[in-house]
Amino acid sequence: MSVRYVHWKEGDMWLGHLEEFPDYWTQGASLEDLQAPLRDLYADLTSWAIPNVRRVAELPLG
Repeated sequence: MSVRYVHWKEGDMWLGHLEEFPDYWTQGASLEDLQAPLRDLYADLTSWAIPNVRRVAELPLG
């Protein structure tokens, strides 16, 4: 299983968020270091441990 995430470098840090949860950002010293907190964040967000989580979804129009 995999999840898509958005990442960018700002100064010396890599920032990123899960595509499905754009309101929740995390950071790491390298791109590889960013992936561990993203995994933890995904586990927390999908377990409903964090209240009032906003999600992104697709709406079929046809």
